[in-house]
Amino acid sequence: MAVRTTSWLSIPSLLRTLVTHVRLSLRLLREPAVPLLIKGLPFVALAYLVSPIDGVPDFIPVLGQLDDLGVVLLALESFLKLCPETVVAHHRAAMASGRPFSPAAASASRGDGQSRGPVAGGSVIDVEFRHEDSPTAGPAKSDAARR
Repeated sequence: MAVRTTSWLSIPSLLRTLVTHVRLSLRLLREPAVPLLIKGLPFVALAYLVSPIDGVPDFIPVLGQLDDLGVVLLALESFLKLCPETVVAHHRAAMASGRPFSPAAASASRGDGQSRGPVAGGSVIDVEFRHEDSPTAGPAKSDAARR
């Protein structure tokens, strides 16, 4: 009986992981529940990718490209870990079922225990403002003009 071992470094699984992480990250960049500071992390990785300054120069045949791929994967993985878990779970489930993008529920957690959205306390407050003219408004009329 043969035992087959696979490595996480195999090319198809690595590329599949990269494509899945990129698709999920694009959805999370559009998500209002993800803090703006965290949304900057994929852009930092993109800047490293196009930057001429590298940890391993790109003219070294294989190591230069693997260095860039590793930095991008590390940045995307960090971005997904820093995003609120409920939001990531919502978008993973939406991708698995083939649903188009829709923001997570308004009561999704931001990670600091507070909820987001207009229905944070569980009740809706409806207020209507009106402006009605009062009888004394307008130019003052003298008693002589009223007679």
